[in-house]
Amino acid sequence: MRVKLAAGDLMRFEQIGQSFVAQVEDIDLRVINDNQFDDLYQAWLRFGVLRIRGQSLTDNELQLFSNRFGPLEEIPYGNISEKEKEKIKNRYVTVISNIKVDGRPIGGLGNKEATWHSDMTYIDNPPPASILMSIEVPEFGGDTHFSDQKAAYQSLPKELVSRVQNLSIKHNAAHTSVGDLRRGFDPIDDPRAAPGAIHPIIRIHNETKDNMLYLGRRELAYVAGLELEASEQLLDEIWHYAASDENIWTQRWEVGDVIIWDNRRVLHRRDGFDQRQRRLMKRCQVMSAVAQYVMNR
Repeated sequence: MRVKLAAGDLMRFEQIGQSFVAQVEDIDLRVINDNQFDDLYQAWLRFGVLRIRGQSLTDNELQLFSNRFGPLEEIPYGNISEKEKEKIKNRYVTVISNIKVDGRPIGGLGNKEATWHSDMTYIDNPPPASILMSIEVPEFGGDTHFSDQKAAYQSLPKELVSRVQNLSIKHNAAHTSVGDLRRGFDPIDDPRAAPGAIHPIIRIHNETKDNMLYLGRRELAYVAGLELEASEQLLDEIWHYAASDENIWTQRWEVGDVIIWDNRRVLHRRDGFDQRQRRLMKRCQVMSAVAQYVMNR
């Protein structure tokens, strides 16, 4: 299926896998023009996940392209000092890698499996857009899976929708998606004591106005106001729908792939891989898509 969203440019959109994923063809993100970006933005809202292959962007070029979606979120530091922050070359491009130089990791998350999550939902205003580019990929493993939370919401029984309609989840800020404790946080084993922002279980997408599940991460999540046992039971029930096979698409990475996903609409997770293989990714995250997009039109 080919989706042509505007005339006059060669860029094309081809639906792949489930209906929430599209591949973008005939585009160089280093020189994308305003008309093409308008089409790209509308496709991102329509589908939820876009894949662009064959890209080669420097950190600054990745930052400039990502900034067209809106002002960028600084990389997640944990609780570190301003002096430590000053050592970071680019505050807007996060390195995700298992590679070590002189025994020290050059990036975060290593080679472990990353569980289902949405990026940075532990803050009050999580990034709506995430842009991830592959520099080096392992021969096996390290695939990224996406789950459509608009479809997940639509699959919920009406009785369950009624039960969660006015409930919210506290999203744990202390741990990464691979389960590691972030710098500056104390170990936690009780979800009620975990630090983090509180968000409604069902959110209305602020641009498309669609309803969708908004769960963040299962580990150490807590349904505000419930007894712990009731919270755990309800979360298990909801997650049955959030990560069902029919709503999942898998990205098998090639060097030069760029994936843009709507962090408000999809969950994602990553397979683990052999530490002897190298994986190097670069990521930008957008603080607010709407205001910047309106200004750029």
